[in-house]
Amino acid sequence: MMKIIVLIPLLLSLLWFGYLQANKYTLEQGKQGFLYIFVLSGVIAAFYTLMMFLTH
Repeated sequence: MMKIIVLIPLLLSLLWFGYLQANKYTLEQGKQGFLYIFVLSGVIAAFYTLMMFLTH
């Protein structure tokens, strides 16, 4: 389960980076997208952690 918590932000960040490169945006222009990815991933990780504690 912990693998998926780490892989989600990595995969989303790679996809976002690829999108930025394909459309010729700079990392500075895509900075907010990375912030959204990490916030969303944090929420997902918190949910999975809560569910793990509640079900064991």
